[in-house]
Amino acid sequence: MTDSESKPEDNIFTATVVGAGTMGAGIAQVLAMAKVNVQLFDIQEDLACAGLARVDQFLQKGVARGKLGASEAQAILNRISPSWDIKAAATGSNLVVEAVPERADLKREVFASVVTVVEKDALLATNTSSLSISLLAENVPHPERFLGMHFFNPPPLMPLVEIVRGKETADAVVEQACSLTRRLGKHPIVVLDSPGFASSRLGVTLGLEAMRMLEEGVASAADLDAAMELGYRHPMGPLKLTDLVGLDVRLAIAEHLAQELDEVRFAPPQILRDKVAQGELGVKTGQGFHRWAEGKIQD
Repeated sequence: MTDSESKPEDNIFTATVVGAGTMGAGIAQVLAMAKVNVQLFDIQEDLACAGLARVDQFLQKGVARGKLGASEAQAILNRISPSWDIKAAATGSNLVVEAVPERADLKREVFASVVTVVEKDALLATNTSSLSISLLAENVPHPERFLGMHFFNPPPLMPLVEIVRGKETADAVVEQACSLTRRLGKHPIVVLDSPGFASSRLGVTLGLEAMRMLEEGVASAADLDAAMELGYRHPMGPLKLTDLVGLDVRLAIAEHLAQELDEVRFAPPQILRDKVAQGELGVKTGQGFHRWAEGKIQD
């Protein structure tokens, strides 16, 4: 393929992922698997290095299961460098994916830090699951290159990426993000900037109703999950999924949707508020709607 025939996504060879937690580390791995060199940033050295360790652990599980060879796993890991200097991490990047906690002020702060050092035509993407893309793009130079790329947990395994178009996002940038998503081996869907987008709005709706049914004693958590897994062929029931995502994350999204869309439909059930207050956040704490150990339900 000649330079004149090259596709926009082929020009993305250096990326910065901001936030080295579960999602950020997973996104960095997905990019590295597509032969993109990645700077994985977090605010402290130990956090950035912990993100790289997450990737290594995930890759080693793949090696143990025969999904990839040891040399391939090492090559993927070698494409990711931990960083705790955000401007150094973003300098010259063709792509920035932000994966920090769901706080609009924090996300805007991230992009304010990187816009002066990335490539002029760099794609700027947020992994938010519910916040307004147009709001986050405020005060970002050239907001036409800003959009949402919402990956799902865990990013290396989940095939969907939600491409969210803000009011200023250019058509060519949406197509570039879709093409890049396909290059990553994922399936893109395009949605307009609306509270909860498509996936969070639908997923939270089902999860909240399952919680209300649990509160009412309609069925146990295990049976409610089985109803959707076996009756509707969902790969994971709504309460298991809430445990995986994090009850605190689901609560924040529900509160946001209640404020932006409908305070009745999206009102967080008391059981969700109580569990979050008690520190029962799901898989990451070992207790949510189910008990967990080493990623498996112990009920």
